[in-house]
Amino acid sequence: MALSPHVGRPVESRRLEGVREHIATRVIGQQDLVDSMLICLLSNGHLLVEGLPGLAKTTAVKALAEAIEGSFHRIQFTPDLLPADLIGTDIYRPERGEFEFRPGPLFHNILLADEVNRAPAKVQSALLEAMGERQVTVGQRSYPLPELFMVLATQNPIEHEGTYHLPEAQLDRFLMHVWVDYPNREQELAILALDGERQLESPGPAVDPFPQAALFAARAEVARLYLDPKLNDYIVDIIQATRHPGAYDRDLQRWCRFGASPRATIALARCARARAWLDGEEFVTPHHIQAVAPDVLRHRIMLTFEGEAEGVTTDDFIKRLLEYVAIP
Repeated sequence: MALSPHVGRPVESRRLEGVREHIATRVIGQQDLVDSMLICLLSNGHLLVEGLPGLAKTTAVKALAEAIEGSFHRIQFTPDLLPADLIGTDIYRPERGEFEFRPGPLFHNILLADEVNRAPAKVQSALLEAMGERQVTVGQRSYPLPELFMVLATQNPIEHEGTYHLPEAQLDRFLMHVWVDYPNREQELAILALDGERQLESPGPAVDPFPQAALFAARAEVARLYLDPKLNDYIVDIIQATRHPGAYDRDLQRWCRFGASPRATIALARCARARAWLDGEEFVTPHHIQAVAPDVLRHRIMLTFEGEAEGVTTDDFIKRLLEYVAIP
């Protein structure tokens, strides 16, 4: 899913290259993760990052936060966490005889929810409600979140003791779900070399953050990027196919329990526009839609027990489905 250079790239797109270059100084490989973070940032969405321990998930998120103007907060999710630890709470001020709201970590611009599946359901619901409504309610008052508000949540798929599974219906609040895999041999050698340099060198100069005003301008450019009506039909055909896969293949029908929601339709269009913009293109092509489809649909499709028993993954289902849906 690597982004291609383009001489005619928009001004803000070229400026955003500095963000990618900064992340590259912190993380080797994991290009899909970096690209997905930028796509979510441009699409005003949230990202769920899943992968085994030690694959630089947290490091990549921190590197992104360093390169974007705004406040950053990391919160480690644990079983004893309470909703107020995220949202904030009203504190009584005896000198004034009134309560005063003290904001929680949710009021930062970029929030890293580390190991989100280790917190109980009430905390997960508080986070996911804020992601969807862009506000929190304490008592009888609601408080809007910052205009730039992005949640990047990580979860570990191999440990289940002391974890709380994220409900599939709530997973839909994440714009994308990216799976982080092991680096290849060459990348791992580069990781060793980078670690050696870090131990010998003093910390470098602070990065010049990408301004929020420029980010909002970039989002406006992404929203204006041309998406042909025929590609709207293609996007809807893909989502409809997840709900009625039997029209294409009998095995797909056996494997799929529930298809994607209308929120997936919107997400697929937004992410395709962001991907095309990052590629420096002036319009969306079917390639851009297919490139973002796995990350957009991965957490929005539920497989049947029969499919899981046969070793089928959602990625297998999506890949096969894309082969059947006709490209305009």
